[in-house]
Amino acid sequence: MIRRLLSYLIPINVYQKNSAISQSIEVNWNNGELVLDSKNTNYSYGSLQRILRIGLKKIGFESIRSMESILVLGVGGGSVIKTLVDDVKFKGKITGIEIDQDVIQIANEYFQLDKISNLAIVIDDAFEFVLKTKETYDLIIIDVFEDTKMPNFLYEKFFINRIGELLNDNGFILFNTMLLDEKQNLRNLQYLQDFNSEIYTTYAIPRVERHNELIIVQKNIK
Repeated sequence: MIRRLLSYLIPINVYQKNSAISQSIEVNWNNGELVLDSKNTNYSYGSLQRILRIGLKKIGFESIRSMESILVLGVGGGSVIKTLVDDVKFKGKITGIEIDQDVIQIANEYFQLDKISNLAIVIDDAFEFVLKTKETYDLIIIDVFEDTKMPNFLYEKFFINRIGELLNDNGFILFNTMLLDEKQNLRNLQYLQDFNSEIYTTYAIPRVERHNELIIVQKNIK
């Protein structure tokens, strides 16, 4: 494919759509990969897929394969879901929460997300879903962005506590964050401290792909 080969030199646009929620959404060939981008950042696949794969590998593919249920807050194009299915070989239930219906339509058309049989997509706000769900999960992946910005609710103590309630014993949280300044660095340090050390083990993987930091939280057996 000529466009794929040319993408090693310059990004090649395949599709673009303006979304009321995500603003500009683009499907591009970039370095031989089909990726989903927002206006200012990679949205799915490409660097983002590499970032979250590092976090999953840190938790352990074998450990994840033994889990029964995974919650993904912020589906985007579904790159982390593809990693779970194709690389980790996860066979349990995946619930993906995405606020933007347009993004899911693109993910289905260009990345065949709707072909994944053990995936259930819910179109909803991540905060609202977390408030009302009655399910619990072995792994909760948080990858919620508004272009390059992270919603404030992700760092609120109420949301942190609620996520903890939804996590099964020995379960994990994998939180993808972006650090662009010292204020955001301090915000992440406070986030780690907001988990009770008697219940949770926390650690960070800093400077993944320059501006991202992964936070991993494990809920210990009571």
